[in-house]
Amino acid sequence: MTMTEERNEAAIKVPALAIDMKLEIVVIPVSDVDRAKAFYTSLGWRLDADFTSGDGWRVIQFTPPGSPASVIFGKNVTAAAPGSAQGLYLIVSDIEAARADLIGRGVEVSDVFHGAGDTHGGTDEPYLFGRLRLGGPDPGHGSYQSFASFKDPDGNGWLMQEITARLPGRIEGDTTFTSAADLASALRRAAAAHGEHEKRSGGQHDANWPDWYAEYMVREQAGKPPLS
Repeated sequence: MTMTEERNEAAIKVPALAIDMKLEIVVIPVSDVDRAKAFYTSLGWRLDADFTSGDGWRVIQFTPPGSPASVIFGKNVTAAAPGSAQGLYLIVSDIEAARADLIGRGVEVSDVFHGAGDTHGGTDEPYLFGRLRLGGPDPGHGSYQSFASFKDPDGNGWLMQEITARLPGRIEGDTTFTSAADLASALRRAAAAHGEHEKRSGGQHDANWPDWYAEYMVREQAGKPPLS
């Protein structure tokens, strides 16, 4: 084996470093750009860009509150048929509050619904848990289990999914909260859990409650077993 072959063989055996690949943009197809812009503005989403050129090209970017990813639509930015984007998920910490906010903005939103456990077949519009939608939030108020849906003027389909605690392995690095509302919801859940903790401790005030809160919230976000 030559020196070059030895170097090549050694290079193949060296594991490649992990490269971050962060989802940045989802392109949604629309037929009327100005109508779509007015709709997404009405949602309270942040307008990041509206660029045009003389050859009929236009691109508009919006970002939902607290989201690290954005959506783009416009003219000559996708060959997909208007309204063909379906199953676009928006994660919220309080499904009822999120639904009420959209209704207050004049958006037509479905009732809150949940799945039927291990039964996924049905005649309803498909979503993450199949084609069977049961009315109302998840009876156990489980994280990932409650939904509501709405469409933009072209029929692109959005679903809001309530997540209050992440599954194990879903959080990397430090715990983060992307909005004041998410942080407030996490604090309320921690407060309720801490109240039960104090009851089990004989009803005594816990002077170290900030440390307890911090550990509880970090474990919840990381999908680890909760503190007792």
